[in-house]
Amino acid sequence: MRAKGMAYDTGFIRDGHNSVERFDPELVRRELTIIRDDLHCNAVQIVGGDPQRLELAAHSAELGLEVWFSPCPLDLQTDQILALLLDSAQRAERLRTTGAEVVFVTGVELSIMNRGFFDGDRIDERLSRLLDTTDGRAERIAEVRSRLDRFLRTAVAAIRERFHGKVTYAAIPFEGVDWDLFDFVTLELIRSAEVADQFRDGVRTLVAQPKPVAITGFGTATWRGASDVAPRSMEILEYGEATGAPLRLNGQYQRDEAGQAAYLSELLEIFDSEGVDSTFVHLFALYNLPHRPDGDPRDDLDLASLGIVKVLDGRNGDTYPDMPWEPKAAFATIAERYSG
Repeated sequence: MRAKGMAYDTGFIRDGHNSVERFDPELVRRELTIIRDDLHCNAVQIVGGDPQRLELAAHSAELGLEVWFSPCPLDLQTDQILALLLDSAQRAERLRTTGAEVVFVTGVELSIMNRGFFDGDRIDERLSRLLDTTDGRAERIAEVRSRLDRFLRTAVAAIRERFHGKVTYAAIPFEGVDWDLFDFVTLELIRSAEVADQFRDGVRTLVAQPKPVAITGFGTATWRGASDVAPRSMEILEYGEATGAPLRLNGQYQRDEAGQAAYLSELLEIFDSEGVDSTFVHLFALYNLPHRPDGDPRDDLDLASLGIVKVLDGRNGDTYPDMPWEPKAAFATIAERYSG
C-alpha cells in the first residue's frame, strides 16, 4: 500500500451538538504524532463536521502526513452540505498551497447520512428505506443514485474551482458513483460474515479498474461477535431521546479486543496483497464512548467503539501517561502491519 492511514475524528455535528465536546489542538497534535511514529502511518483522514477543526487538525501535514481532508455532514439538506463542502475546500486549498500533500474528500456516505436523497429526517429512517426489500426497492435505489449523481456533479465542479489538488468521495458501494468525476475510487468497504467468502474477490475486482483505490470506513466494535456484523456493530448503543448522545449499551456484552485486532489484521492483509493504494482504519478514538470497566457493564460504552484506543473516564493511561486513553490490542496489530 502506498498510503497507510488512520481516520481521526474531530467531532460529528448533529442538531448543533458536537460529539467531541472538548477540542484541544495540542492533544490533537500529540495524537497525530503517535499515529505517525508509533502506528507507522504516513497518511491520516481528518473527519468531522466543523471545518475550522478540520483545518486545525489538518496541519498534521507539518508532521509529514498526507492529509485526506474529509468533511462529514450529518442530517443536513443538500444546500447545507454544499456550503460545508465549499468552505472546507477553501481551507484545504490553503493547506495545499503550503506544500502539503492533501486529498479532498467530497463527503462520506452522503445519501444515508443526510437528507435530500432517501426519504426520512433521521439516519435510522433512511437506513430502513435502503434495507426495505418490499416492491420498489430497485426503483428507490435508482432514484437515490440519480439524486446523488446530480449533487456530486454540481459539488465537484464547484470544489475544483476552489481546491486544485486531488479529489475523491467516500462512497457506499450501492451509491453507484461515477468515478470519472474523481481522482481516486474510494469506498467504505466493511466486511461482515455474510460477504466474507466474496470479500477478497470483490477487492480484487475493484483494484482491476484503472484508478487508484482507497478504502475508508472499515473497522469493528470491541465486543465478541462484532466482526460478524461489522457494518452495524455500533447498534448495541442506546441514545438519549432529547440529546441523541449515547447513554448505555442495550445489553451485556463480552469484551473482545483480540477479535477486533484479528478483523483489522485480516482486512489490511487483503487490501495490501490485492493492490489497494490507500487504507484508512476507522478509527483512532471515539471520545464520546468511554471505557468504564467498573460498575454496570452496560455503562462501558467502549465496547461499542470502533476506536483502536479505549478512552478512559477521568484519568490518563499507563502506556502513554500524558494521554487520556489506553491502546487496545488492535493498536499493536496495526503498528505491526503498517511497519512492514
